[in-house]
Amino acid sequence: MPSVYLWAFLIFMNKNFNCKTRYPIFLIHGMGFRDGRICYWGRIPEILKKYGAEIFYGFQDANASIEDNAEMLKKSLLKFISETEAEKVNIIAHSKGGLEARYLISTLGMGKYIASVTTLGTPHNGSATMDKLMKMFRFILLSGSRIFDIFRRICGDRNPDTFRCMEQVTTSYINEFNSKNPDDENVYYRSYAFKMKNPLSDIIMSVPYIAVRFMDGESDGLLTVNEVAWGDFQGVYTSVGNRGISHPDEVDLRRMRFSRKSPQNKNEISDITDFYINLVSELKVMGY
Repeated sequence: MPSVYLWAFLIFMNKNFNCKTRYPIFLIHGMGFRDGRICYWGRIPEILKKYGAEIFYGFQDANASIEDNAEMLKKSLLKFISETEAEKVNIIAHSKGGLEARYLISTLGMGKYIASVTTLGTPHNGSATMDKLMKMFRFILLSGSRIFDIFRRICGDRNPDTFRCMEQVTTSYINEFNSKNPDDENVYYRSYAFKMKNPLSDIIMSVPYIAVRFMDGESDGLLTVNEVAWGDFQGVYTSVGNRGISHPDEVDLRRMRFSRKSPQNKNEISDITDFYINLVSELKVMGY
């Protein structure tokens, strides 16, 4: 019979390999940031690695079109597959990155290398708020985007097109996108939604939260629940207490816990890193 020390060792080893999935994790970021020294994903990658996950990144532009970024993701994926001889990967994508992942699979034919796609706050069904903004402020958005593209190019983007990025989350564009990019029957798709609880949940998202709330309802400051639900929808998550979870919170922008209090149900989160550990652990249990 194993000694108490052996049992303790086995429990310790199991805990530290909760996230050691069959296939590596491919993290795909959204708009506004690039993979680099300042990690888009905050504390999340290091925590997942601590628990056994193997992780790599897409290194696509911050503000390029879905098509351009998907081509960059394809290069990163094929390079990783070639270097590691991995059979497949699990994609975890945030925001617009989820659309790029789907384009990568369906239009670029990379489904044979993808086991699963998990999306967080991705506008799979388009943004009704963006529809209205495009209708009311199209010229202002176009002018501002052209100026911002200069900044993005300085920051390293190869082909920034911020206005095109905004166009590509309108419902009219997304309806066409969805018809051209059906799900691959051999890939497991699931999605998660998040919500802020009030305008003060995240000061930097206060104005967009109020706008979306007024026009379309509860959201993470950018997208409503119905706009992000896709595939095996996992429900709406928020924080413990009165704060809620904003679009930037979904990728640990502030690098800190939401609350010291313990969650009262499975859809409450005290620390976003706990959410990711559970997410990846579930992939492991499902055989991915």
